[in-house]
Amino acid sequence: MARDINKRLSQLSNRRRGTDRLSRLNESARDELIAKSSLEEEWQKRAKSQPYTRYALGAMQEVGKDYTRISVETAERVGNQLNNGLTAAGFSVGFRLQGSVPLNVHIRGVSDVDLLSLDTGFHTYHTQGMKSRFGQYTAPTTKTSIGVLAALRKEAEKILIAKFPAASVDTSGGKAIAISGGSLARPVDVVPSHWYDTIDYQASGQERDRGITILNKKVPETVDNLPFLHIHRIDERDQQSLGGLKKAIRLCKNVKNDAIEEGKSIVFPSFDIAATMYHADLSAFRRGYLFELAILAETQRFLDELYHNPAKAKSLIVPDGSRRIFDTEEKYAGLKTLSAEMDDLVREVAKEQSVTLSLRPDVTLLDSRSAIASAVVPAA
Repeated sequence: MARDINKRLSQLSNRRRGTDRLSRLNESARDELIAKSSLEEEWQKRAKSQPYTRYALGAMQEVGKDYTRISVETAERVGNQLNNGLTAAGFSVGFRLQGSVPLNVHIRGVSDVDLLSLDTGFHTYHTQGMKSRFGQYTAPTTKTSIGVLAALRKEAEKILIAKFPAASVDTSGGKAIAISGGSLARPVDVVPSHWYDTIDYQASGQERDRGITILNKKVPETVDNLPFLHIHRIDERDQQSLGGLKKAIRLCKNVKNDAIEEGKSIVFPSFDIAATMYHADLSAFRRGYLFELAILAETQRFLDELYHNPAKAKSLIVPDGSRRIFDTEEKYAGLKTLSAEMDDLVREVAKEQSVTLSLRPDVTLLDSRSAIASAVVPAA
């Protein structure tokens, strides 16, 4: 854990308020964030003499609703300009959000928003699905996913450069067009894509079961994803945990970011952090509805279990069922580093919550978890 917890608290606050990314904003958005930056959030008023506890509580909280609203509205504005331009160019298009912002596990006041720009005039389908077997796809074409998405991306790049002349439009990315600054209040990543009708979608008709295909122009190749099923299953499990799952995800992401700021290497993507915590003990997370630090206790326990049981860790599947979470050794090494960080945080929080433990030199992680799992932190 950080030897300077006050530095981590400052980084957490800056990240949540967006003041760590002022250079990516226009002047108006910067001024607004700076004006808000002197206001304390509720978590900052709690556990005033217990900085590690205060950090743990703050790291779990959702980003302020105004910050999230502005992110979504900015993505919608970009989508409106793309819709007008692409429609005029003869494309049929639709737009959706994917990633941590619609899932509400983002940890930054200034978050990049992933905007899927879908060519709705073209889609692919799994040939073993019900609709396919019943012959309901009856419009054969010589078009390919790579060709369709390359054309969509080329036109989208042209529109964004023309419609947002003062913004920075970065077209170098393989999968997304990154646009920020100018008249935009938040950065947006535009991801050209089209629908992919999975076996489950053909049976259910539910959009959550529908896949998307995106282009990596650097290869070039296409990649199929299930972003809405991921969001649906995390949302569902979070409701079952009374909000504890998303708090655990945010906690992990904040600790990861602060460890990286201190020079640690943690290759453990946000998607895979969410997928990992999806498999933790929901009953322990539910306990966090009354005893907030129980969420920290379960997060540490589960990461520690996976640290010491690589076979179990490497058997875990992402919520949408598409692959194993730890499909590279780098990710598993990242989990181990994050686990060690969480061990240290639990020990420090336990010392603040228990006078007895603060006086003992040989406190175990089990003792630490037990001390915080029923701890009550007064409201501000």
